[in-house]
Amino acid sequence: MEIRTKSVVILALLVMLAGCGGIASQDSALSGGGGEPPAGAADSRENAKAEQSAESDDISVESAIVRAGDVHTRVSNTTQSRERITSIVRAHGGTVSASSESFAGRDGQQHRSEIVYRVPAENFTTVFEETKAVGNVSHARSNSTDVSDQLTDLNARLKNLRSQRDRLRGLYSNASDTEAVLSVSEKLSAVQSEIERLEAKQAALKDRVAYSTLTVELTERPSTTSPDQTAWYETGIVAAFLESVDGVATVFRALVVGLAYLAPYLLVFGVPLLVIGVSLRRYRTN
Repeated sequence: MEIRTKSVVILALLVMLAGCGGIASQDSALSGGGGEPPAGAADSRENAKAEQSAESDDISVESAIVRAGDVHTRVSNTTQSRERITSIVRAHGGTVSASSESFAGRDGQQHRSEIVYRVPAENFTTVFEETKAVGNVSHARSNSTDVSDQLTDLNARLKNLRSQRDRLRGLYSNASDTEAVLSVSEKLSAVQSEIERLEAKQAALKDRVAYSTLTVELTERPSTTSPDQTAWYETGIVAAFLESVDGVATVFRALVVGLAYLAPYLLVFGVPLLVIGVSLRRYRTN
């Protein structure tokens, strides 16, 4: 009996010791000492790592090229050529950004059109060459500008500003008096405004890299005769006679009008000269 009693007591003590060890290990895990961190802390660390990774991806800019070009060409029909080039641009994923029209020439018959297209950068060369094939090109050029350094600088500045914003948010949360809250809030607002300004500049620059600009100027070739004008030898006989009569009448009317203009001068200067001439002639004959 004594042996059984001792065995039961020893077994109970072992169970109690095991329970205490399990509780201690749980407390150590919850307190973060030497064990796994709490689930919430692990999630926050993972989010922080994801944000840092995203920011580091923004910093790496391999090659950012802004491309632009312009083509000046003379065509027989501005409207048809414009539609053709627009179809080419849209077939390669481009769009019309702006356009304008004007008329030149003595009678306003020469039609000019200027269109600004936005073309995906990877299709710019193809669209540029196909556009030059429309009409007779008088001027064409393209240029490329590397803006990788600008984007890298913007990304670095944004990273620093976002880090500063995070620190200011921490200070704002821990501010204890009104003066400190107002001071931190003012600085936080200024940093946020600068971040938004640089983000807008960054977005605009990336858009210029993604879509190239192509400016096309179409000028209609002047025709030798106007649409409603026919050659002289194609005029009918009766029409030619009537036009000649009108021409004679016009010349006669011009002579009459000219004499009407000259009459006062003849009266003022012609009559005295005539009298003087007659007097000199009579004097010589005598």
